[in-house]
Amino acid sequence: MIYLSMKLSVIILVIAAGYGIASEPAAVPVNQSKVIKMNAGISTTKLKETKEFYQRVLEFGVSFENDFYILMHTSNKQAEISFLEANHPLQQPIFQSLYEGKGMYLTIEVPDADAEYQRIKALGVTIEVEIRNETWGDRHFSFYDPNGIGIDVVTYNKPE
Repeated sequence: MIYLSMKLSVIILVIAAGYGIASEPAAVPVNQSKVIKMNAGISTTKLKETKEFYQRVLEFGVSFENDFYILMHTSNKQAEISFLEANHPLQQPIFQSLYEGKGMYLTIEVPDADAEYQRIKALGVTIEVEIRNETWGDRHFSFYDPNGIGIDVVTYNKPE
């Protein structure tokens, strides 16, 4: 009788799962055609300095620019970031607040962190975290952009 009861319970669970009424909800497939691309945006009062820094130090290009907004891309055009003049009157209030410079970082993966370290240090950028190996495999160094955003330049390696 116990065997029959357990077997019946298993059958009920299998049927319930098939009808989508199991205890855990089924994953809803994501419609990939809805997301075309995404970029992070930072509101700043240092638009000119930010553009110069990302071009000179990180070798980013300009995808689009006007007097209050700039969209920049990595050298391989695989990632973008945007900067918006804070409190600009043409923007809605949701986009006007100034980024306060804390709690954000960007990771930039490169093939050779040592070469980038030497190049960026030679540009006079203040390095906050000197080049180092981490036990989880990163070889990296870090510095700030003009807005206080931490930039981590990394080459991923197998953990030691």
